[in-house]
Order: sequence, then C-alpha cells, then structure tokens
Amino acid sequence: MEKVEIDIDGKQITIEAGDLARQAGGSVVVRQGDTMLLVTATMAKTAREGIDFFPLTVDYREKTYAAGKVPGNFFRREARPGDLETLTCRLIDRPIRPLFPSGFKNETQVVALVISHDQVNAPDVNAITGASAALMISDIPFETPVAGARISRVEGNLIFNPTYEEVAASDLNLVMAGTSDGIVMVEAGAKEVSEDAMMEALEFGHERIKKLIEIQIKLRELIGKPKLEFEAPQVDEELKGKIYALADSRLQEAMQIAGKQERADAIKQIKEDMKAGLSPEEQEEKGGAIKNIFHDLEKEIVRNLVLDKSYRVDGRGLADVRQITIKTGYLPRVHGSSVFTRGETQALVTATLGTASDEQRIDSLEYKGTKSFFLHYNFPAFCTGEVKFLSGPGRREIGHGMLAERSLIPVLPDKETFPYTIRIVSEILESNGSSSMASVCGGSLAMMDAGIPIKAPVAGIAMGMIKDGDRVAILSDILGSEDHLGDMDFKVTGTLNGINALQMDIKVDGLDRELLGKALDQAKAGRLHILGEMDKALQTSRAEMSKYAPRIVTLTVPKDKIRDVIGPGGKVIREIIDKTGVSIDINDDGLVSIASADEEAANKAVEFVQNLVQEVEIGKIYLGKVKKIVDFGAFVEIFPGTDGLVHISQVCDRRIKNVSDEIQEGDEIKVKVIDVDQQGKVKLSRKEALRDAVAATE
Repeated sequence: MEKVEIDIDGKQITIEAGDLARQAGGSVVVRQGDTMLLVTATMAKTAREGIDFFPLTVDYREKTYAAGKVPGNFFRREARPGDLETLTCRLIDRPIRPLFPSGFKNETQVVALVISHDQVNAPDVNAITGASAALMISDIPFETPVAGARISRVEGNLIFNPTYEEVAASDLNLVMAGTSDGIVMVEAGAKEVSEDAMMEALEFGHERIKKLIEIQIKLRELIGKPKLEFEAPQVDEELKGKIYALADSRLQEAMQIAGKQERADAIKQIKEDMKAGLSPEEQEEKGGAIKNIFHDLEKEIVRNLVLDKSYRVDGRGLADVRQITIKTGYLPRVHGSSVFTRGETQALVTATLGTASDEQRIDSLEYKGTKSFFLHYNFPAFCTGEVKFLSGPGRREIGHGMLAERSLIPVLPDKETFPYTIRIVSEILESNGSSSMASVCGGSLAMMDAGIPIKAPVAGIAMGMIKDGDRVAILSDILGSEDHLGDMDFKVTGTLNGINALQMDIKVDGLDRELLGKALDQAKAGRLHILGEMDKALQTSRAEMSKYAPRIVTLTVPKDKIRDVIGPGGKVIREIIDKTGVSIDINDDGLVSIASADEEAANKAVEFVQNLVQEVEIGKIYLGKVKKIVDFGAFVEIFPGTDGLVHISQVCDRRIKNVSDEIQEGDEIKVKVIDVDQQGKVKLSRKEALRDAVAATE
C-alpha cells in the first residue's frame, strides 16, 4: 500500500492505493476527516467496434452504512440512485471525459462508493479527485490529472472544502474541477454574487486544485501501472480529400441557413449526395471513417466562419441574443404559467402551489427532512423533431432541472411570509440550445404570474467559445450546433444585482483569467438584456393569486393544545377536514396551516381550531349544545372539546323537578360560566345567562 497526503488550509486530505479492490484497473481510497470514498477505474481489454463515441460510464453511490444508517425503503437496501447521486455522477464525468485520448473506444468504468461519512465533510468533490487518481495509477491511457474543490464564502472569507455547516452559512457554493493548467468544470450556486467575487473564488479554488494534482502525480510515481499503448486512428487522407471535394462548398452554403430544421435537411441531403459520390466498397468498408470526416468538416466550417468572419450559422453577431417572445397566464387552470421563446428554443413553464403535506421528503446521507421548492425539467423527443420512447428523467434532465432550481432558490420569499410548497415544471417544446436557461426565465415568470412574491426576476444565458490557437471568439446565447462544435458551454443565471448560478464545461486545456473574465462580462450584458425583455412582459409578481390556488391561513396554538386539535387517533382534525373540505397541517411548534381555495371554508376551519384551543372565561356567556341530561342537571358543550355542568338549580329561576321539563338533549342554549374548580371542571348557569339577557334589554 502507498499513501499520499496534503494539508490545505487546515484540511487534511489523503489518498491511498494498493490495499483495496486490487483487481480493478486502478483503485484508491480518498479521505477527508472521517468521510472516505473507494474509487475504482477499470477498462475493457479490447476496443468496442462499430461506435463513434467514447463508452465511459461513471457511477457514484452513497452507502447508508457509511453513516451508520439503515435504508428507509421497504426492501431495506440501497435502490436506484437518487438525484444527488445522479448529479455527482455528472460532476465526476464532465471534467474527466474530455481528457481521454481522441479515438479511444475501450469501455471504461469509474465507480465511486461512499464507505464512511462523518456528516461533516461532503464526499462529492473528493470523488472527482479520487476518480482522477484511480485513472492515473491504472493502465488506462489517462495522462492529465484533475482534481475537485468546493469553495464557499462566509462573511466575505473564502473557504476550501467547507463543512455542511459552513456551506449553509455561505452566499456561494462553488464546485469546480481543474488541471494544473486551468479550470475545466464549474458548478455553482450563489446569492446574487458579483462577477468579480466569482472570479476571485475560481482563482482561489484553482490554486488549491494544483496542490491536489501534485499528490496524484506522486502517487502515480509510487504505484502506477504501465499505461496501455494507444495511438489514435490515422485519418485516411485520400478519403478525406474526396469527401471535402464533394461536400465542402455546399456545406459552406448550408451552414449559413438560419433555420435549424431547414439547415439540418440541407446537410442531410449533402451527406447523402456525398456518399453517392463514393464507391460502394468505400461506403461499406469505411462507413465510420466517412461519418467522422464529414463531422470534422462541419465542425471546421462552423468554427472558421466564426473565427474568420464573426459569422454565426443563424446570422447573428457574436454577442447578439436571439429574438425573445413571452406569454404569461397562458394556461387558465394552473396557478401560474409562462411560455418563454428565444429563437428556436421554447419552454412552457408552470408554477403550482401546495401545502406542507406536498413537500418532498428526502432521506439521504447528508440530509433527512423535507423540501418545499423543487423544479422538474422535461425534454421530450418532439422538441428536436425526433421520435423516441417517453421514459423517466435521465441524468441530463435531472442536471438541467437542478441548475434551474438552484438559480431560483435565492429569490424565493421567506417561508414565514409565504408558507407554500412550490413546484415548477418546465416542458421543453422546442430546443435549439440553452433550454435550461429558458427554464430559468420561464420559471421566474411563472412564479410571478402565480402571485409568488419573489425578491427579483431571474434570467439565464448560455455562452460558448471557439478557440484555435490565438484566435478566440466568445458567443452569447449559443445554438445547439455551437454547443456541440465549440470548445465551451458556459451558463450564467442571475438578477440585476448578481449571479445566482454558474455552470461551465470546457473541452480545451483550461481557461485563463482574461478569457473567463471576458465571458462573464459578456454574459452579464446578455442577462441584463433578457431581464429587460422579461420586464416588458411582467414587471412584478401579480397582486392576487389564481382563484384555483389554495389560500393558506396560519395560526399558532399552545403546544399543550396540539393534542386537542388532532384528537385521539386524529379524530378531531379529520372531523374538521370532513366538515370544511380544507387541508390542515400542524407542526411540533403549534403552527397550524389551513389551506383551501374556498375562503369561507378556510375561515370556518380557523373558527373550529380557535374554539378547540380557547380557554374558558369565568363570567362569559357561551352558546352551548346540550349533550346529556342527568338527574342533577345537564352537560353542555360550550365549544368543541369543552363542556360543563348546568346544575338543576341553575337551569331556570323557578324550582323544577326534572331538567327535561326545560331543556332537551341537542338543544342550543346560552349559558354563563360561574366557576372553574381546581380540577378544571366548569360550572355553568342558564339562569344567570337568562337574567343577564333580560338586564341588557332594560
């Protein structure tokens, strides 16, 4: 076994290898505090034939035993990965995938297992470092180490790999990965942080990433295996010449067609004509090479148009944002809705209001509790004109939804002033780039349309970059093809005051400060433009909520009265719900939330609860209901759950032999509280109530 360690800002991080999982291609255990991960990297011995992509799989699993817990599901074992595990898979995959050699087709799998969790230190960023370390010491041709870091800012101070408590107190939660040369991946949530503050945090994090890379290189020297010798397949220059001759000039023209579908149809026709110009033997034997060369030609043309002529495929300038159209209140029966269209990307976004019973329940290693705001992103095949089976959300949909959700959280109203559960759903109806950013804009507008008093509107923009040596172009509001053929996908969301979320993936070797700063400034200009367009459609949240949205009324009852509201086995609270049709939630602090779209029903339920918890006042007259007649008097319920005795001598002014001569069970009578004894027994008088009524008329 070999072990390397480093101390960064008082945080001890160790990586050891050679002891566990020795049959994997590479295996390491990464530790910070008492949080430990086992990360393995394994490669198939032969290349996978007939594919045009790198078959990399990344899996991250949190084992509940790591925190001394038993899984909370029916089967009592870990089931399919939750959203947080899926998002961490993406965090690991995104920085390492571009660093494998081009043309490498051996199936490769990285598996990260959380095997110990101290509930203090998060495992996700160390999983990135562990994945790189496992690949570095393996026989897999992975030569450029990367490392992960989380940076938070508490009271203006930047913190490396903060604890959960520090993250909760911060205004920045930045997860990043980088090589020794530059940053390659960023995923950040923030509370209207400035561009300068974000740059400072990125530089702070990169300096610490370099130190984590140094110990990986040291570990490789100590225990690394010989790397598989791999040479990228050579391009068939003769075939390339034929394809370029057949397709180059026509593709130049096709790439200047503004419409996505029209452009795609033209490219498809050029491809078919190009194949027809090749011999049947070439088509049969070199199908994969033909596809790759044609793709490279597309990429070359698009990139050269941008770099040489500052011309984009839809005719825009480099910093131009596509035309925006907005509809709000589009769906009549939902609580809030918007249709946000930017060029050929369109999102139908809805906001639904619910009660505490609608909150999402979470049981993970890091957190057990509820979540009152969540955003779901859906990407059906028809939005790109394709035909595919409709299934549950994949990693991409979960990731895009979480980015949009993280962007909107900072502007939500306080729970005390707006005690609703909020669900946002973004249905992507058209897609040609930047659909997650359309979800942010549409989500902000849908909440405003629903009457949710958000603190400020939020907009998002996707940026791109094309870089070839010293030639560099930064693109605003990128198209799908610019994302696919470019060198950077850089998404920024925020308000007029600052950044709420940042996501970045870079396909080239890092990004220097000057370029990153320029991209942030250009993104800010684009974001402010989009916010201006949103302001034209809806300036502030609507004063009134939809008539179909539940109205929530809250009141607080004494803690010792909670049981009276609930009743034995929930009998009382169920009776209130049955009689009024409302929804009622009550927490351990005595906060009662009553929700109903019918204001009269909600007020009636409030009255029920107030009656249940009110204290008996001596000398007060109540309208009560006779519950039981006995020889010595009558028991009268003066409000739900509280009754008292009207002694036979207190029924009326004259002497009577039988109580039933004056009153019957079920009668509603006015009674006066004349005493409450030490045992809490209430003494009532109908006689006194009648006398007071007569005196009031005189």
